[in-house]
Amino acid sequence: MAKNFFNDEPNGWISELQELAKTEFKMVKSRHQLEVVEISKWWKDLGLSKEMKFARDQPLKWYTWSIWDIAAAEHLPHCMKICFKALNNITNEISYEIYKKHGWNPVHSLRKTWTGLCKAFLVEAKWFASGKLPSSEEYLKNGIVSSGVNVVLVHIFFLLGQGISKENVQLINNFPAIISSAATILRLWDDLGSAEDENQDGHDGSYVECYRKENEGSSCEDARNQVLEMISDAWKQLNQECLSPNPFSATFSKASLNIARMVPLMYNYDDNHRLPHLEEHMKSLLYENVSL
Repeated sequence: MAKNFFNDEPNGWISELQELAKTEFKMVKSRHQLEVVEISKWWKDLGLSKEMKFARDQPLKWYTWSIWDIAAAEHLPHCMKICFKALNNITNEISYEIYKKHGWNPVHSLRKTWTGLCKAFLVEAKWFASGKLPSSEEYLKNGIVSSGVNVVLVHIFFLLGQGISKENVQLINNFPAIISSAATILRLWDDLGSAEDENQDGHDGSYVECYRKENEGSSCEDARNQVLEMISDAWKQLNQECLSPNPFSATFSKASLNIARMVPLMYNYDDNHRLPHLEEHMKSLLYENVSL
């Protein structure tokens, strides 16, 4: 008669599982120890810690960051696991190149801004899945993060390598006004286009939709005028940030301005839900000959 595996000698079964877990732990621990030895040797042979005295010499810390992330990713669905690992790898590669060139490892800052973006997407998904729109203030606060502008400009800041210091990194990690104002411009312009685009049918939400829900009886034109006024205010803030003394480089300030300048080109829809200015610009750029 076959033994009942779950009921027969339960203490022995539990003991075997515990022993198996201990063996597995020892194997994983041994593998990590070998990896630490290899990484330490690689870091020492690279010689960057000797060449860049002002940089942080913390290879063990960076190794530990990657262990937690990859371990957590194993619990994700396959499709998300692939996306996570691709993002994690490219973030590590970018961080390493920035460190080699500028002597600062930005991996914490880059991961923080990606985490913020993903959380903002999740918030929006929960709102619209529930069918309940947030207040216009709540929507915009989250929307300037989900615009992705912060991700772009944080990467630009480190890739430029100008003005990197402990103080400036702390500022860039906390969504400064020079970034949030540009993000506000993009989010609101995007929402104006979304509100007029019948193909989207309002399912992705917009500031216009939230505003009209809060202000019963208001027309689309009322909401549009409100958004245009807010865009104007955001431009004033961005100009003030760029023209007044600030801790960021002139190149970074120009990058923030250029992102905001691109927004009307990318989101200025006509009555046919097309982007005539962008189409004309690309036609000129790609197909028209320039006489010399």
